[in-house]
Amino acid sequence: MSGMALSGRPTGLGSAALALYAAYLVTPMALILVGSVGGAWSNTLLPVGFTGRWFETLLANPTFQKAFITSLWVCAATVVACILIGAPLAYAVATARSPALAMFGRILYLTPVAAPAVVLGFGYMLAFSTDALPFLGAGWLTVAAHVVICLPYFLQTLVADLKLQGVEVLEQAAESLGAPFHRRFLDIVLPGLVHSIASASILVAALSIGEFQLTNLIAGFLHRTYPIVLLQAFYGATGFACAATVVLLALALLAAMAGALVARGATAGRGGIA
Repeated sequence: MSGMALSGRPTGLGSAALALYAAYLVTPMALILVGSVGGAWSNTLLPVGFTGRWFETLLANPTFQKAFITSLWVCAATVVACILIGAPLAYAVATARSPALAMFGRILYLTPVAAPAVVLGFGYMLAFSTDALPFLGAGWLTVAAHVVICLPYFLQTLVADLKLQGVEVLEQAAESLGAPFHRRFLDIVLPGLVHSIASASILVAALSIGEFQLTNLIAGFLHRTYPIVLLQAFYGATGFACAATVVLLALALLAAMAGALVARGATAGRGGIA
């Protein structure tokens, strides 16, 4: 209550904390934006001069073009896989009649969040670099690894929404009217998850596009994603590295804006129904 007024608006200490956090968050991004158009940047707080050549060099660089395309198709495949796997799995966890089974399901899909990405990466390296499973470096393995990392966040969103909707009660009512399972799932469960699936998919896309640790360990030379080649850019010209980073910042901002719009639409829709 010390940082909040009775109306719920931040005051005093709350406003100061919010301002400090905003400065902490925005300052590195601002420096990257400035550096991407700076002529030279060496041992100074800000770059010297103004130029657009870094973006021209980036657009003409075939390595970054290929890495960007790779990141896009890996991201798209990850989102599709999370939807196909996550929707039925979220339904199973949310409607489990046994509390022990529901708890087991939650522990199972939250385990990748608790395990560091480096640990998962070493596990993939050991498992898929053998003669029996020589798949290390394959594109589909990168997608599978991204699904493992992103699926828990996708499921958290859907399971919470299913619980909020009281899907069990709705299903029982439909079942009492003679609706078979596939009709209940298609006509009741999925339509109620449209906004949740959209919001969770945006989150998955943002996580997949920016994922580096696990991907760096298992991705082959032919399937390097954008963050991997971005790291290599920082060993060269600082302005070029900043310009390359701006691309990821732009994608992150677009994902944040899209997520906010989806959340707003979901809130408005529920308010209208209420």
